[in-house]
Amino acid sequence: MATNDNIGPKRLVVGAHYGLRDWLAQRVTALVMVAYTVILLVSFLTGQNFTYEGWAGLFAQQWFKLISAVTLFGLFFHAWVGVRDIWMDYVKSVGLRLTLQVATILWLIACAAWSVQILWSV
Repeated sequence: MATNDNIGPKRLVVGAHYGLRDWLAQRVTALVMVAYTVILLVSFLTGQNFTYEGWAGLFAQQWFKLISAVTLFGLFFHAWVGVRDIWMDYVKSVGLRLTLQVATILWLIACAAWSVQILWSV
């Protein structure tokens, strides 16, 4: 009879298994935000019209609305991963942690909806 000592490649690993995925998500969303910041700075520094109409004209372009929305969704996901890790690390009560996570999700969804409303109202 063989013993199951859980050593080697077939060992039983416990845990949530999302550390690498979350680490990679944080880095990718950070790169998206950096790229957007560069695009925004270049647009600002090469622009001639520094009035409300100039900014509204920039955000009226469909491609700029799209990259702004993608960046904001990346920001919201970046925030979710970070805040969720804080709740999981420091809040020991399961009920309170679940409540805080649900409140965070609802808040980020509301922010995402509001940002889409703002972007497409220009």
